[in-house]
Amino acid sequence: MSAAESTARALRPPAGALAAAHSNAPEEIEALVHRLLELLGEDPARPGLLETPRRVSRALQWLTHGYARTPEEEIGNAIFEEHHESMVLVKGIEVYSMCEHHMLPFFGQAHVAYIPSGRIVGLSKLARLVDVFARRLQVQERLTDQIADALCRILRPKGVGVVIEARHLCMMMRGVEKQNSSTVTSALRGDFAESARTRAEFLRLAMPGG
Repeated sequence: MSAAESTARALRPPAGALAAAHSNAPEEIEALVHRLLELLGEDPARPGLLETPRRVSRALQWLTHGYARTPEEEIGNAIFEEHHESMVLVKGIEVYSMCEHHMLPFFGQAHVAYIPSGRIVGLSKLARLVDVFARRLQVQERLTDQIADALCRILRPKGVGVVIEARHLCMMMRGVEKQNSSTVTSALRGDFAESARTRAEFLRLAMPGG
């Protein structure tokens, strides 16, 4: 971990504090959205906007509910002793997140693989692990790393591979307005980083048509 990453982690509020702030915020968010509508030149009292602050508050609470969850809680006791030694890959896990730079959505698919070391995890838990980190303000690069690192920490496998391909509305709706662009990020740990053969097999299976 770099010095910058260590500093950022030290300054970040603990997970419990984030969860508490997240659960206690709805009324404050409503007030802020009400003021935002005014600053945009709208009339929050007109019929179409009367319920908008409440709706936006509820939507944001849902879209960022990953702050109130941890990978360990999501996986729980769904770890099983099993001497399977080949790659386990779950493809096409839907990803919906929000860019922390503009608070606009990005969406796509995650492909998550690992090579067990005497333990396997319930397949649905891999999708839940993705959601824990996706349902926060994010950048795709960090999201990819967080999924891989959490799976390494919890399962202690021989290796982990994560690929995410996503489209970002901050590129599609504003700025350069490129509608057909997508971003691909990967995180490789253990055997996936050290073995060219394992890495090639994972990328071949994970990519479209694999």
